[in-house]
Amino acid sequence: MTFNDIFKSSFLENVSSFSALDCVIGLLVALCIGLFIFLVYKKTFSGVMYSEGFALTLVGLSLVTTLVIMAVTSNVVLSLGMVGALSIVRFRTAIKEPMEIVYLFWSIAVGIVVGAGMIPLAVIGSVIVGIILLVFANRKVRENPYILVLNCENEDAEENVFFILKEAVSRYVVKSKTITKDGIEITAEIRTKDASTDFVNRISNIDSVQSATLVSYNGEYMS
Repeated sequence: MTFNDIFKSSFLENVSSFSALDCVIGLLVALCIGLFIFLVYKKTFSGVMYSEGFALTLVGLSLVTTLVIMAVTSNVVLSLGMVGALSIVRFRTAIKEPMEIVYLFWSIAVGIVVGAGMIPLAVIGSVIVGIILLVFANRKVRENPYILVLNCENEDAEENVFFILKEAVSRYVVKSKTITKDGIEITAEIRTKDASTDFVNRISNIDSVQSATLVSYNGEYMS
């Protein structure tokens, strides 16, 4: 038995049937769309800390998924082995922002569609998704959300604070109220009419108000 006899079966046939041109075209398209996803993510990011590594992962994920789908679609036996290999992979990276899930699935979907040869679908679908994300992410926010933390000595100061809030903000909701021997601590979610925060100065000038802290947040309150 010679070396050629060992690899005489489907292995050499798969190599000969492999199209390098299709592979190059698919990877170039996946790269272009991956870079488009990268730019959209960079433009629409609104979290606390921008991660360059996660943004580059979106590009790499599109390329890797394209390679996997090309291999799977070319050989049924290989597809079964690929499913078994991927089933044992576990990802432990935590998702910090809900929108990151959208970009991860977008990159994977692009790789699947391009690897399957449906390039027009990948291009048109990515353009539509990108435009929608850009439009909704860059829309003008009418009300700016904040968390206001107050330390008051008595109820009179609390009433004066709420009187100012009724005039200065569009709406407010008390999230927590803690009463101790030292005074009253109040945490309220407020929505301002504009970017002005002068009302905090007025609140801090009230007698018996020990401190007033205003914190901007993304709309998710954690008690």
